[in-house]
Amino acid sequence: MPDFRTLDDLDPAGKRVLLRVDLNVPVKDGQVTDATRIERVSGTILELSQKGAKVILLAHFGRPKGKPDPEQSLRPIAAAAEAIMDKRVFFAADCIGEPAREAVSKMVGGDILLLENTRFHAGEEKNNPDFVKALAENGDIYVNDAFSAAHRAHASTEGLAHVLPAYAGRTMQAELEALEQGLGNPKRPVVAIVGGAKVSTKIDLLTNLVKKVDALVIGGGMANTFLAARGTDVGKSLCEHDLAATAKTIMIDAASGGCAIVLPTDAVVARKFEAGAETETVPVGAIPADAMILDVGPETVKAVTGWIGKAATLVWNGPLGAFEIEPFDKATVAAAKFAAEQTGEGVLVSVAGGGDTVAALNKAGVANDFTYVSTAGGAFLEWMEGKALPGVEALSRK
Repeated sequence: MPDFRTLDDLDPAGKRVLLRVDLNVPVKDGQVTDATRIERVSGTILELSQKGAKVILLAHFGRPKGKPDPEQSLRPIAAAAEAIMDKRVFFAADCIGEPAREAVSKMVGGDILLLENTRFHAGEEKNNPDFVKALAENGDIYVNDAFSAAHRAHASTEGLAHVLPAYAGRTMQAELEALEQGLGNPKRPVVAIVGGAKVSTKIDLLTNLVKKVDALVIGGGMANTFLAARGTDVGKSLCEHDLAATAKTIMIDAASGGCAIVLPTDAVVARKFEAGAETETVPVGAIPADAMILDVGPETVKAVTGWIGKAATLVWNGPLGAFEIEPFDKATVAAAKFAAEQTGEGVLVSVAGGGDTVAALNKAGVANDFTYVSTAGGAFLEWMEGKALPGVEALSRK
């Protein structure tokens, strides 16, 4: 992971700070329905404001395809941010050109200004040098606090870092430090839990993890593909039989690298995938032909918590079962609660991320009890896959 500058290296007083944040929040009828992302970046915004910076927020919203779309304006977000921070947030109707220039020229130290959706310009996603230059005209310093967009080499996430002095905001800093604890330079043993529906979406992830962790717990629908690759009949369960060879290769690589692969030994099965469906718990070698695996069983949960109990570091992406519907959430909730207890006792560093994972930890009531929970989605997954993230690399001191 690159060595990067933070706000500790910066005296922003009186400077125009272009602060890239993630404000891509859900909005219904003009109202923000989940302000988590705004809350996460509010610390960086207020710190810069309190230190006398002219804080100019850059953000995208939705997918307007490079042209203005009133339905995807950031204007409602300005009001929501204002309410959360209890401080006036000004708004400019464009992120470049005269509207932006005029709004910035009126700022005094401590002011906060949100510029309109960067994706209203095709140059944003193309990382066009002219668009980068137009953005940079309104700033003296660039701060990136949007790790969730760091896997994209866009003008406001990567391009600006090459033309202005670049720093990581507090949210970005916290994310990078947590990820370094998780896989960059972790305390061992390291256990990873990977769940989800399909192996096909996580081949790069699994291939990278078997080289870096001491044990890899595979759950969710993807575990069925590994079971089938070992010759287990998984009945009507979700299974990518065409990826059996890939699963075998991953298991061979794990064995040669000293990584234990932990697969279900028992399973909760049902004939219907619906709330309150009739279920039974059976060994994985005795899955009924007309049933589907929808969660791992209690013996598997014991094995998983046993591995977590031995671990110094846990990295988690994806649930163990179909957690959205009860009773198929039991294994994920049990493992999450145990990991939270270990974290609380100071014997485990726990880093989790991905949309389903965050939802599962929230359902278990332990999202705040892990060392770090990333809401970054695609960027978190690409980091776990071992890929360089353009928005992070661009912040390097080198």
